[in-house]
Amino acid sequence: MSSRPHILVVDDDTEIRAMLRRRLLADNFHVDTARNGAEGVALAQQRRPDVVIMDLSMPEQDGISAVQELRDAGLWVPVLMLTAHADVEQRLDSFRAGVDDFLAKPFHYQELALRLQALMRRGAGIEQPSDDARARYGDLIIDRAQRRCTRGDSVIELSPREFDLLSYLAAHAGVALHRDAIEDAVWAEGASGASNVVDVYVGYLRRKLEADGSPRVIHTVRGHGFMFTAEDPS
Repeated sequence: MSSRPHILVVDDDTEIRAMLRRRLLADNFHVDTARNGAEGVALAQQRRPDVVIMDLSMPEQDGISAVQELRDAGLWVPVLMLTAHADVEQRLDSFRAGVDDFLAKPFHYQELALRLQALMRRGAGIEQPSDDARARYGDLIIDRAQRRCTRGDSVIELSPREFDLLSYLAAHAGVALHRDAIEDAVWAEGASGASNVVDVYVGYLRRKLEADGSPRVIHTVRGHGFMFTAEDPS
């Protein structure tokens, strides 16, 4: 991570954009702002920020479709979604699109700043252990230093949250992990009320890891949670 992280704020509310820009600049962030989803997507692709703060409800292009466009373009920058009102389905749709975290409006800036720091740590990979950074599980390789995952000859494109979840499960291979323990470890700041977020993200990982017919490595433990099983790291 650079000494002056780069934040992109995407919100149609002029006052919120101005407030966040002022506070983030005072905290030594570099800040770009955009007024809608389409403008935010263009700026993100051009400027490659460290984190995007994205409003959910905006004219022209909402936050969910903007995040989906970023992911489709291969840009896996962490995204913090702001929302004044969102039901569970909207939150799940946002997670499916690739959102990493939620913060409800109105919010305290101090909480937003802490969430940004957590997202940047995950995006930079500094929360991963320094030893055994590259581990092999059968034909699956997880490189924690580079935050890169391959299976066979294929690179598996994962969002920051997906990578954190896979790394956590793999680090506890052969152990049945309860959903609450997984959520506490991977969503340390909480999953904002989306009670089945762990199941949703396991589904994402399974689709990506098994896309070419490869055998399942993340197994459901009925009534409990999930367990990663594969060959021991070598």
